[in-house]
Amino acid sequence: MSFADANIDSNDVVLVTGGAGYIGSHACKALAQAGYTPVVFDNLVYGHRWAVRWGPLEVGDIADRERIDQVIRRYRPAAVMHFAAFTYVGESVTDPGKYYRNNVAGTLTLLEAMHDHEIRRMIFSSTCAIYGMPQQIPMTESHPQTPINPYGASKLMIERILEDFAAAHDLRSVSLRYFNAAGADPEAEVGELHDPETHLVPLVLDAAAGRRSAITIFGDDYDTPDGTCVRDYIHVTDLAQAHVLALRALESGAGSTAYNLGNGKGFSVREVIDCARRVSGREIPVEMGARRPGDPARLVGDASRAIAELGWSPAYADLDQIVATAWAWHQSPRGSAPGKQTAGPTQVS
Repeated sequence: MSFADANIDSNDVVLVTGGAGYIGSHACKALAQAGYTPVVFDNLVYGHRWAVRWGPLEVGDIADRERIDQVIRRYRPAAVMHFAAFTYVGESVTDPGKYYRNNVAGTLTLLEAMHDHEIRRMIFSSTCAIYGMPQQIPMTESHPQTPINPYGASKLMIERILEDFAAAHDLRSVSLRYFNAAGADPEAEVGELHDPETHLVPLVLDAAAGRRSAITIFGDDYDTPDGTCVRDYIHVTDLAQAHVLALRALESGAGSTAYNLGNGKGFSVREVIDCARRVSGREIPVEMGARRPGDPARLVGDASRAIAELGWSPAYADLDQIVATAWAWHQSPRGSAPGKQTAGPTQVS
């Protein structure tokens, strides 16, 4: 059955850019469970066809205005969830043009298409990287915004553009500033599969599964309880639920705003490794390395505004729950697929 034959109300259609990726695919599942029809728009540079399971896939790039227009005319979405972006911090430093061209210019193309087609609601996938080095812990939404890399700067520019589009065109948006997304769908239908992989939890679990020889910790002399860096890990399913709640808030007439999404507490690198050992029942080789420049000792967010205003409540706040869902995914056919990097020690902060 084609989309046109399905008799689906376009008011329930959400265009999900980057919906074949890690967080976007989980958001699509949450949207479908909430009664929406997610239409994935993804160029599949980093996304996966197999991750598109809850609505149609339209292959395209956010920089391609003609393609965006085609998809919008076909599905008539009432809102957009915007995940499509390049997200590798190190690469953004060495190739900033790639990040400003894709993340900023591509988003501007998308927003202009939304304006011309009279789509007035967007949920934007932002990041705590817009804050830069923490000046207080936990970090609230009023924390100074001084990003230290082009990736964070590109996301901050988009938030500014959204403010201007709200003022000029009544395009209302919610920017969700993630801390460290982790875990996988509890039913293991989708999960984290990046190439290259840079996130701590899957890297540690790759070592537990024997796909990597060791984990190298960058620095054990930080001002933290065990000397290793502390980060705020938030389960990807909880992130997805926050997107649905943010969309419903806009549907109810809420104005443009931004929210932090995190657990409000941090776990150290050693705590994550110990948890992975406990959950997997495997030994995980560890090697020590020197600190990396620019790594703060702690990054922990304050999500109290999202909890109070959206009614959001993380269901998987316990580290063991987060790692257990990731481990289940890692043991699934997709999560253990060939092609994952296996060579050499992995360095994490």
